[in-house]
Amino acid sequence: MKMIFNKIYIDDLIKRALYEDINYIDLATDYLTSDDSVSTAEYIAKADGVLCGIDIAMRVFQLLDDDIETEIFIHDGEKLKKGDIIGRVHGKTKTILEGERTSLNILQHCSGISTATAEYAAQCEGTNASIAETRKTLPGLRALEKYAVTIGGGKNHRFNLSDAAMIKDNHADAYGGITNAVNVLRSKMGHMNKIEVEVRNKEELNEALAVGVDVIMLDNMSPAEMAECVRITAGRARLEASGGITLETIREVAQTGVDIISIGALTHSVKAFDISLKIKK
Repeated sequence: MKMIFNKIYIDDLIKRALYEDINYIDLATDYLTSDDSVSTAEYIAKADGVLCGIDIAMRVFQLLDDDIETEIFIHDGEKLKKGDIIGRVHGKTKTILEGERTSLNILQHCSGISTATAEYAAQCEGTNASIAETRKTLPGLRALEKYAVTIGGGKNHRFNLSDAAMIKDNHADAYGGITNAVNVLRSKMGHMNKIEVEVRNKEELNEALAVGVDVIMLDNMSPAEMAECVRITAGRARLEASGGITLETIREVAQTGVDIISIGALTHSVKAFDISLKIKK
């Protein structure tokens, strides 16, 4: 699935990044490069992975210069091999040098997320589980990061606190338990809103099932505990596994029968994918 971005969002994100990086002038580029100098630069993959963000990366140069020419050879969602030429930029050398870092920051970050998501999703093949990120995203980049998750084969959790109500342990403890918290929410929420409840044990699971919530998060449970929760639930609610799940443990979690596995590391600590932008001599 590919997310369709609002052009205003993308352009605003890029402009804020460019303002932060260039500010008034690019000292090295503006003083060393003539206005009539023209170059061609190529994006080159330095590792194997899944590409994400190439159109947005190219948009950086288009915002700097209407006359820039861009070519894309590999598109979002396609697999990369080390040494692949992803795309090409041709135009004023100044434009290429000024936009290089911002463009690469976007492309490397998004491709890092899509590549990591694909690795996690591959471990869940043949099971009922889908991969999702969390709200542990970089400020201002949430939609971009969540897009990258879908490109890597994952699905999106809620985008913000208005999308759905999640009753975590602090909510339940503050309102006298799961049942009371859910009933208060239902008396105030609209008919389009869903409720998810975080549970820590089978007792809380049964309480959440009894009050009829839509999704139940199994927080920091062992695979054996998750499997038992799947058996007890018997399809009455969707089950989300969360908490400390790694690439080494996700297969066992997926095999318990849970519906969703949410992984904060997909966005909050993902490694940037290695891509370079090289001017052809």
